[in-house]
Amino acid sequence: MFNFVFWVLAIWFLINVIWMWFKLDDQSLQKTFAWINVAAVVIGFWVFYGVSHPAGALSNCFLAINCLNVVLAIVQFYFGYRKLNK
Repeated sequence: MFNFVFWVLAIWFLINVIWMWFKLDDQSLQKTFAWINVAAVVIGFWVFYGVSHPAGALSNCFLAINCLNVVLAIVQFYFGYRKLNK
């Protein structure tokens, strides 16, 4: 379960970053992705701390992906809820 969730989160992170970068002005999409990221962070930390896993490089990468998802969610909330001056 640990490995599966890691790869799902890693793939989601890459898709999310790429899509977010090309759609910075789409506030609805940014809000949606930010809330999905909140769910991904909760699931990620729940799996990291709730499931037994061997100590090693994958667990360090898993924690790094979770922390990067927190930062990405904050950035997406900013882009999603900011006022656009047009």
